[in-house]
Amino acid sequence: MKKITFLFFLFALTSVFSQITMKGVVRDTLKSPLDLANIIAINQETNVLESYGITDAKGAYSLKLKKNKSYKIQISYIGMKTFEEVISVKEANVTKDFILQPDNSLDEVEITYEMPVTIKGDTLIYNADSFKNGTERKLEDVLEKLPGVEINEDGQVEVEGKVVNKLMVNGKDFFDGDTKLATKNIPSNAVDKIQVLRNYAEVGQLSSVRNNQDNVALNIKLKKGKENFWFGNVTVGGGSSPDEGLYLVQPKLFYYSPKYSINFIGDVNNIGEVALNRRDIRGFGGGFRAPSRSSGTSINLGDNSLNFLTNQNNALKIENNLATANFSYSPKSTLDLSGFLIYNNSRILSRETSFVQYTNEELGIPDEATEQSSTERSDQGLLKLSASYKPNVNNQVDYDVIARVSKETQDQDLFSSVIGNTNQFDEVTPYSINQNLNYYYTLDDTNIFAFEAQHLFKNEDPFYNAVLTNTAGNTDPFDSTADALGLDTTQDNYNINQNRRIKSNQLDAKLDYYNLINTKSNINLTFGTIISSQKFNSNIFQFLNDGTTFNPTPTINDSKIVNDIEYNFSDIYLGVHYRVKAGKFTLTPGFSLHAYGNTNTQFGQEFGEDFFRILPDFETRIQFKKSEALTFRYEMRNQFTDVTRLAEALVFNNFNNIQFGEPELQNALSHNLSLFYSSFNLFNYTNVFARASYSSNIDQIRSLTTFENVIRTSTFFNSNFADENVNLFGRVQRTFGKFRTSLNVNLNYSKINQFIQGIQSLNEGFTQTYTPGVRTNYLEAPNVSLRYRYSVTTNNQGSRKTTFTTNAPSVEFDAYLWKAVTFRTNYTYTNQDLGDGNSQSFQNWDATISYRKDRDAKWEYEIKATNLLDIDSQVRNSANNISVFNSETFIQPRFITFRFVYNL
Repeated sequence: MKKITFLFFLFALTSVFSQITMKGVVRDTLKSPLDLANIIAINQETNVLESYGITDAKGAYSLKLKKNKSYKIQISYIGMKTFEEVISVKEANVTKDFILQPDNSLDEVEITYEMPVTIKGDTLIYNADSFKNGTERKLEDVLEKLPGVEINEDGQVEVEGKVVNKLMVNGKDFFDGDTKLATKNIPSNAVDKIQVLRNYAEVGQLSSVRNNQDNVALNIKLKKGKENFWFGNVTVGGGSSPDEGLYLVQPKLFYYSPKYSINFIGDVNNIGEVALNRRDIRGFGGGFRAPSRSSGTSINLGDNSLNFLTNQNNALKIENNLATANFSYSPKSTLDLSGFLIYNNSRILSRETSFVQYTNEELGIPDEATEQSSTERSDQGLLKLSASYKPNVNNQVDYDVIARVSKETQDQDLFSSVIGNTNQFDEVTPYSINQNLNYYYTLDDTNIFAFEAQHLFKNEDPFYNAVLTNTAGNTDPFDSTADALGLDTTQDNYNINQNRRIKSNQLDAKLDYYNLINTKSNINLTFGTIISSQKFNSNIFQFLNDGTTFNPTPTINDSKIVNDIEYNFSDIYLGVHYRVKAGKFTLTPGFSLHAYGNTNTQFGQEFGEDFFRILPDFETRIQFKKSEALTFRYEMRNQFTDVTRLAEALVFNNFNNIQFGEPELQNALSHNLSLFYSSFNLFNYTNVFARASYSSNIDQIRSLTTFENVIRTSTFFNSNFADENVNLFGRVQRTFGKFRTSLNVNLNYSKINQFIQGIQSLNEGFTQTYTPGVRTNYLEAPNVSLRYRYSVTTNNQGSRKTTFTTNAPSVEFDAYLWKAVTFRTNYTYTNQDLGDGNSQSFQNWDATISYRKDRDAKWEYEIKATNLLDIDSQVRNSANNISVFNSETFIQPRFITFRFVYNL
């Protein structure tokens, strides 16, 4: 690794010092500097685009050129004649200014090469071919090479430090704008242009009255010849492993025409290549059609899906089946119809060992070693239909409906050094229907109305079963808990069961009125409401040896073991916001006045309260330049909990985690501040993004936890102690010729007040992560990417302090050889220092080699190897508010598969 790094940097330094700089100023005939003029240099010997640049606000440009070469310089600017001149450079830097003439004729100099990057207003356009070297196969391979673009660890696309919320192909939504499905499946050879739409407004009527600076969309323009024809590819592969045969079938088919589009993506494999994981599918249905401005109220409806042992990328065995279809149809220019259907089926076998240490040694909670294995099954289905009707520029109606249904099961075997053996089974078959209706109406030049409504119905029915061995006649760590629960302790096993059902019904609607006072200011009045109803039922019962059912009567919690609660919440609010532009500043102060009502009824009693609250918010944006801005936000939020924390009777999260609610819980209040800085500079190829946020939670709902061995019982209350969180994130990118360097910094500090065994203690956590990197972007030569992640996590938990240090260097290499062979490999070494003189490490090494006769060949042949070193497990160390733990997760063995790819 050290030798590779040394040779790489030696090569980089050699390339840098063999260059000279050509710089100057581009002006018009009146000597005025031209901002955002495009300038390119074409090597006369190779006829290859050597360098490019965009002038800054002073008309200045800068190009990196090789010594002792001749170049054709081309300069273009809207409304000006394209300028062309051949120059020769020696070994000294060159300074040269240019004057562009007005374009008064139709004659133009032919532009031999397209600019790699151009800017048109708020749209940034990348020419994809300018960043390809032949090793790319998917859209993400191209995106990773673009300046200012990153793909984060969650697979989301970030542009200029902002997450892309919508992705379109030829102006049509691709699977509801999902970026991950697009980046991993759209073939790179179909991509012509990548348009970054900054300040993107889903509703054109509101673009002048709403702040859209956080909205970033991507539009992928297809190459000529891809319209009105099917394109994509079909991959079929196989291999063998010590236990079974390996298989892979992945059809990816796309059709686009001016009126309609059809996309189909399928994936059937047992080698762990997961196109979409469970979390991705749950997150589908976003985009920009959610309510545009937060009301200041946050109500949690809870998530009662299964908490699987592992994720879908980290297990012993993974089988995944995915079928997705997406369509869009425009029967006429005023009407757009679209929708998608997703079905995903996964089977996962996982195994994990861990060691848990609890935070406060004085409490006498024993440390616990565990080993658990799990068989997980998940079937998920989604259907979404959308319609957008725009009869004229003054009216727009949007309607969406999305239905979700799933069935998830998990069967776990757990051994605990404290409890012994336990078998657990979880099952849930939830469904939900979510509808959005939006109507936008422009009365005249100064008055605009917007109505937005969202309705959600959700039904969840989790079932839980745990079987613990009862060591009759011996001391059993679970005996005292069993007595407290009122279980029959004479049985061979403690066979505990729990049924739950949660029905949620919520309406979120608002009417906005915008009055444009002048071109620089407007006032916004909002009248809205949130109405929510939740019903929660649960009961705990025991199966006896003879197969009969026993309903226990606990000796704790006033013998309450059956929940039957209805929780109703309402928020009626009026908001006022004023938006004004003053020079570089855009100010948006405002507030909302809320009338709250919430009641919950259980065990014949009604609890709740009605109250009023004013929630202020403020935003200011400083636009230093077109590509440099600073945004500050402040918002006060009112946070309300879900029904499960209000329910008084006992509820099993699992056999060693029992809770009961508090019906008189009140809302929590939070102060939230954020600062975001963005500078995207194509003149000197330097991009800087930084984000800082701070939140302080008052009357936060916290758990009051007591332990019996490692069995914990929790209830909830409003804490008088404020919890705080501070997060700082920064990214700097700088390009030197064909080398792009970057540095990511992420700092997070949290302060949480915890309450265990009746004792309050402060849990402070500080995580700092630094990730420097450098990558090349050669069109003809092999490319290398080097990254180094250094992370330190410190947790101060009561009487115990822990520090975990992670060092993770990684290298990626790709080469396009003999115009036919592509070789790609990536390697990561991860070492985790536990802070006590011990450390753990693991390695990941994957490689792919493929052959296709040329870039336009129909057939491609590929060999792919994963986990080349045959590592059997990965390690992880982390901490939460009550414990620290280190775990070892066992993963799939070395897989080598042979694949055939047919390109349409």
